[in-house]
Amino acid sequence: MYAVIDLETTGLRTSWHDRIVEVAVVHVDASGRLTDEWCSLVNPDRDLGPQAIHGISAAEARRAPLFDEVAGHLAGMLRGRVLSAHNLKFDAQFLHAEYQRVGIQTPIPDTAGLCTMQLAPHFLPSAGRSLHDCCRAAGLPPHQAHSALHDARAAARLLAYYLAAAGNPPPWADAAAVAARVTWPAIDVRPVAAVHRRAAGQREQHFLARLVDRLPRLREPQGDAYLDLLDHALLDRHISATEAEALVAMAENLGLARVDVEHLHRTYLASLAGIALEDGILTTDERDDLDQVAVLLGLRRVDVDKALAAPPTTVPGQRRPDAWQLQRGDLVVFTGAMEPPRWEWEEEARAAGLSVGSNVTKKTRLLVAADPDTMSGKAKKARQYGIPIVHPTAYHKLINGLAAAV
Repeated sequence: MYAVIDLETTGLRTSWHDRIVEVAVVHVDASGRLTDEWCSLVNPDRDLGPQAIHGISAAEARRAPLFDEVAGHLAGMLRGRVLSAHNLKFDAQFLHAEYQRVGIQTPIPDTAGLCTMQLAPHFLPSAGRSLHDCCRAAGLPPHQAHSALHDARAAARLLAYYLAAAGNPPPWADAAAVAARVTWPAIDVRPVAAVHRRAAGQREQHFLARLVDRLPRLREPQGDAYLDLLDHALLDRHISATEAEALVAMAENLGLARVDVEHLHRTYLASLAGIALEDGILTTDERDDLDQVAVLLGLRRVDVDKALAAPPTTVPGQRRPDAWQLQRGDLVVFTGAMEPPRWEWEEEARAAGLSVGSNVTKKTRLLVAADPDTMSGKAKKARQYGIPIVHPTAYHKLINGLAAAV
């Protein structure tokens, strides 16, 4: 009977090229019973906008299907049903724009369906406009806001409340019958699995687990290219999902198994330990940094102890792991929704003697991204040119290092 939808998007306007990043549909029958549901993240192939609001990381979204891959299944969930949403006009325009972008004209109504927000003044005259306020006024349980599935379930329960209060048939019965008879175009249903958000606290599998297991290791694994890539990945003391995939691909291209990569990681950690001990003093910050790197490399605290206790070693031709630093005049670019606003970051960069660009070119030295896994156009170019992408926190450390050098 009814298809209740909710979307999470990169922004508020399709005219600004904002895209859907999560879609959920909950089926409700004529009596108000919730009968089925479906939800998936959607890869928007661009930056994710206000991630602090919707809470979706680029690492999650980049593994999700594109909209055209879920378009057929989604249409099947909507076809023959009355479309409903809390603020239907907003959700309908985004669905229409996404289908139009892939060359499909759909009969998605923004007026013929049911908007639980517009119906609220009749059934809940004392409630505010938000879904949270309406549900509370209806005595419904609280839900996790800005999650498409949780919001769709809440809107579905709110619709069920309206159905119970309206009686049978409801005042919108005729309009609902017309909307249910709307003809949809035939859309191929692709065999694509839905991708859901990670549960709170769920951690990404370490990239070492994706490498081939083989014993013993190569006598001297040729890993200069791998170590160089690792240098860039560890600039911000964070290995993003994109960087992890690049490291796995590099290891596979070099014929390195897991045991070989673990050996290279220990070599890398030993180099960092040697640098920390060059002045004969190991500070708390240096030890914390070594422990942090060890975790990122799939090693343990005991491996740090061994690296610090071993005599310093150098690998001929290997670049020092701390060799990459910003210099005055370097060109930096910023991408993503940042807090404080991006212009403040740009002013700080100029005050430190850096140049700030609006677009990534081959002359760009560093890209600072709110989410290092971002799929923004700037990030795509940076990866193409081999330009490091770092989180704002790491960028601050680089700025401090620049100030100290001056």
